[in-house]
Amino acid sequence: MSTTATLLLEAQRLTRRFGGYSAVSEVDLSIERGTIHAVIGPNGAGKTTLFNLITGVLAPTEGRLKIEGVDITGARPDRIARRGVVRTFQGVRLFPAMTVLENVMVGRFCRTSGGFLAALTRIPGRPSASERATEQSAMLLLDRVGLAGRKHMLAGELPLADQRRLEIARALAAEPMLLLLDEPVAGMNPTEVHEAGEFYQSLCKDGLTILITEHHMSLVMAISHHITVMNYGRKIAEGSPEVVRRDPEVLSAYLGAEAAA
Repeated sequence: MSTTATLLLEAQRLTRRFGGYSAVSEVDLSIERGTIHAVIGPNGAGKTTLFNLITGVLAPTEGRLKIEGVDITGARPDRIARRGVVRTFQGVRLFPAMTVLENVMVGRFCRTSGGFLAALTRIPGRPSASERATEQSAMLLLDRVGLAGRKHMLAGELPLADQRRLEIARALAAEPMLLLLDEPVAGMNPTEVHEAGEFYQSLCKDGLTILITEHHMSLVMAISHHITVMNYGRKIAEGSPEVVRRDPEVLSAYLGAEAAA
């Protein structure tokens, strides 16, 4: 990674212990603005715990976390989201009984002055100017992910691939600088995986920075600018896809010898 590049997020010796067990141990991570950065490793490597530390779901036992040079170590998830760090989850977490449009509008409320409570207590039939703007923004995002024609469908009725697209649209509604994707193509077929990869690359070209953890190695190698490899809570390798896929420790720990073929 270029020393002249602008760092969007920097983790310094980030550690999280649960009793005597270190789920993440002294991890240094630098995410360059405008890139797709992947974190990979076998199950139990500490990837999701690392995501939870970055988004404030967990507080680090040790270490520091900075966004654009500002120390946000131990900050609440809502404060980190307001600084532009937003995530999706390994298991889709939509509001299944709400419409597709309503799900995206909910994602926008962290950027509105009234918030979600104000929307719930508004006078029926008289949407505020903020709500109208939120709906317009949500429709643009639904069009961006190809779901505008399904805006009135219940989120729970969508197929899995579309639910994942909807979850990303909801995350984008919060206007993130950094989007964390936790195994976003799990359960998708090869065509859907390919389409998802192209979509993530298009988001990056539009200026979004993406941090992704994923077991689908062909996708990771195809779209990532930089890869960090974890095992047993520690960083064991880092570099471009070409460098990582040939690292002996990575091959031993995770990818398998066939990855270097």
